[in-house]
Amino acid sequence: MKLQRLWALLKKPSARYSLGSLLTIGIAIGIIFWGGFNTVVEMTNTEQFCLSCHEMRDNVYPEYKETIHYNNRTGVRAVCADCHVPRDWTYKMIRKVQASRELWGKITGSIDTPEKFEAKRLELARREWARMKAADSRECRNCHGLAYMDTAKQKQRARKQHEMAREDGMTCIDCHKGIAHHKPEGMTEEDEE
Repeated sequence: MKLQRLWALLKKPSARYSLGSLLTIGIAIGIIFWGGFNTVVEMTNTEQFCLSCHEMRDNVYPEYKETIHYNNRTGVRAVCADCHVPRDWTYKMIRKVQASRELWGKITGSIDTPEKFEAKRLELARREWARMKAADSRECRNCHGLAYMDTAKQKQRARKQHEMAREDGMTCIDCHKGIAHHKPEGMTEEDEE
């Protein structure tokens, strides 16, 4: 009954509820919805949210804590989302949909023990490496850019590798697999390329 009255009001608003007031109410509701949606999306980009899953907290987080991305001389720190979630809204939403696959792994228990996680680790890593390569290591480049590297200040080996990478059009993940997490067992020569 209430729905019928609302529909009648929308089809033929009274003078009391003019089109302008309905439009204003609609805009306000849209802003509230958008703000709430965006707030929730940003909350899912926090390290605290990522660590709420024991699969991440117990498996990959301890490895990450051993890296320069976690603790370094300058205090600049990359959290999970810095590497795994694009900043651009469109790509961020695509990544959030892709991440639902990881939630499915949690729900079904396919990675809920260290043994199960290790059994799927290579598959998960390959998927992430492919995503990063396809995006030209976009998330790495938020902080690191070949064009801005002063290779003269790098050690000889790093300088040579970065200059070759620039010439060959390589991307960060081509060489830096295992930079923040241990490399999975069973990697092939192709995985190392």
